[in-house]
Amino acid sequence: MKRTSRISDLRNIITEEKNRGRKIAFVPTMGFLHHGHLTLIDQAKETGAFLVVSIFVNPLQFGPNEDLTRYPRDIERDALLVEAAGVDVLFHPTVEEMYPEKMVTFVEVGELDAMLCGANRPGHFRGVATVVNKLFNIVQPDMAFFGQKDYQQYQIIKRMVNDLSLPIQICPVPIVREDDGLAMSSRNVFLNPEQRQEALILSQSLNEAERSIQMGQKSAREIEEQIKKSITLKSQGVIDYVEVRDASDLTEVTDIRQPVLIALAVKFGTTRLIDNKVVEVKQDV
Repeated sequence: MKRTSRISDLRNIITEEKNRGRKIAFVPTMGFLHHGHLTLIDQAKETGAFLVVSIFVNPLQFGPNEDLTRYPRDIERDALLVEAAGVDVLFHPTVEEMYPEKMVTFVEVGELDAMLCGANRPGHFRGVATVVNKLFNIVQPDMAFFGQKDYQQYQIIKRMVNDLSLPIQICPVPIVREDDGLAMSSRNVFLNPEQRQEALILSQSLNEAERSIQMGQKSAREIEEQIKKSITLKSQGVIDYVEVRDASDLTEVTDIRQPVLIALAVKFGTTRLIDNKVVEVKQDV
């Protein structure tokens, strides 16, 4: 595996591979890798393309009171994991390499970034879209892989690529969960044992909501209230949001008549976790 922190070096590597006729697959991450990230890498490897993984904790997507300095980092551990996974090149730039000057150019994906996580994290998705667009310009991938745990992020990146006519295939990968149902996240390391157990209510309440919909519940607000009640009764988690949205474009839903995204964000202590489930809807006969 090749490894570099310099944009110019990575571009030289990519140019050599493209000149050989290779396709480029890309998995962008913020590091502290877990099995969910490795699943993205495995999916990318199946394409047979030259595989680039990036590790970069992007300051543009963290608000002033968020956990940028606290975000877990272990680049040497991560490097061993990606090498064992068969990655061709690891790109781990410094903040100074990515942003040598103060950024004055940003990418915004209107409407999609103002709801759900974007509503309470202003500027977050502007930072995400900007760094992903910059990484796309550096790596020049033919395909890029994103986990659906961050479903809103996936939709924003997909829309950005479409709106800007970028020649990149965005490949979604389903949520990877622990055996007990907790969605894998680098932030899970911050949960104490009690919080870790309480956090199971997230996937449990999503599963209960899916069953309610499949049994005929059509009211989006009733589903939201059902989940909120379950989380409040069975944990000390502080709810950020629980929302039912159209799965295709994240527009608001009142009556559940088409596939929906049930998305939530809940804080356990100082750790904010997100989870979601896309629910198919039985059509009325």
